[in-house]
Amino acid sequence: MAELERYEGQATIEKVAALCRRRGFVYPSSDIYGGLGSAFDYGHYGVLLKQNVKAEWQRSMVQEREDIVLLDSAIILHPQVWVASGHVGGFSDPLVDCRACKLRFRADHLDASACGRKPSKHPGETPDCDLTEARQFNLMFETSIGPVREEGSVAYLRPETAQGIFVNFKNVTSSLRVKPPFGIAQIGKSFRNEITPGNFLFRTREFEQMEMEFFVPPADAEKWYEYWIAERRRWYLGLGMRESHLRVRAHDADELSHYSSGTSDLEYLFPIGWSELEGIANRGDYDLTAHAGQSGTKLEWIGHDERYVPYVIEPAAGADRAALAFLVDAYDEEEVSGDQRTVLRLHPRLAPVKAAVLPLIGKDEGMVGKARTLYEELRAAMSAEYDDSASIGKRYRRQDEIGTPWALTIDGQTLEDDTVTIRDRDTLSQARIPIAGAVRLLQERLGEPWTPRS
Repeated sequence: MAELERYEGQATIEKVAALCRRRGFVYPSSDIYGGLGSAFDYGHYGVLLKQNVKAEWQRSMVQEREDIVLLDSAIILHPQVWVASGHVGGFSDPLVDCRACKLRFRADHLDASACGRKPSKHPGETPDCDLTEARQFNLMFETSIGPVREEGSVAYLRPETAQGIFVNFKNVTSSLRVKPPFGIAQIGKSFRNEITPGNFLFRTREFEQMEMEFFVPPADAEKWYEYWIAERRRWYLGLGMRESHLRVRAHDADELSHYSSGTSDLEYLFPIGWSELEGIANRGDYDLTAHAGQSGTKLEWIGHDERYVPYVIEPAAGADRAALAFLVDAYDEEEVSGDQRTVLRLHPRLAPVKAAVLPLIGKDEGMVGKARTLYEELRAAMSAEYDDSASIGKRYRRQDEIGTPWALTIDGQTLEDDTVTIRDRDTLSQARIPIAGAVRLLQERLGEPWTPRS
């Protein structure tokens, strides 16, 4: 199959962002004060969606394996951590300023930027442009420790979670029953003072990472590097992402970090084009060696008859970017019986709400009573929602837009024979099932394989 040149589907970044705000997934941060560029607050459904993404990542990385353990390191680490890692001296982007429009641009991204005065042109392409020479701009957020800002009090908000893992290597190996090959996984907030963030959740200054450092014998590094590329691709496909919109792109030699012998990106075809979803890198022994040299503490594996500094394979993903990719991939519009329907075809395990309980007539005491009883039973087992406002059609559409896979409707027949109508979000098929077995049926469906649209 030929590689896609552009996104196929109904989604645009603007449509997804509008749905997220309308349905309470994501709001612009500090909105009542005019907002803060590329900062967002997650609403109820957005929190549930991102929690599900992180839970599925942790399930695959830790719960379903025996060779990976968890860590939650501090956001503010000793400043020397970032000196050793190279972030203080080298974590920067080349920037230019335009003296005419007063905007700042990445010097290496000018061909993808829009001129401040003539958006159809790139910076530097018009006679009015007056660009400065490129200079390096460090991307770390700087803060200070203690009540008085003075020399020696400088600290940084972490730009990645990985370094917290490396500096805990000795703690983990001495306190837990691990030996190479093994991994340390971490989910946590990171901060980068990006100059050109944008495209909704795609690039923000505050974001959540899902990183795992896999420590292996040096001779086995290439084998594990290839393994984790395939494994991480399988994870996205297993959660319903369309195979046609996911690809692996190996970095060219001139793209590689100085410590990496191999890096590959899992790229997703967003409406803005093919862009990085997750990076898998063979970092060699750079990190442990650098921290050992800076701290004076040996960071190596010592076995019964072996001693070496492990190589590290790192799959690094962003929870926010993954959530955006799943939203984009799930977004669909279609006409049903003459009406337009917007639906999020999320994998049921990712869906913020698994099932909605809807009494056909919200003021009928008998229906409401049956519906409330079923809802209370259902929400003890999974994320569920009760809704008795507006017409049944509008309630179905509301659940479609938040991605709820199943709706259970209590009607007059329920009062006669204790059956309910179950409606499938994707196929729109409806069937009668016994109310007594509804919870177990949905639990079974959550455990079954799920196939996305073709």
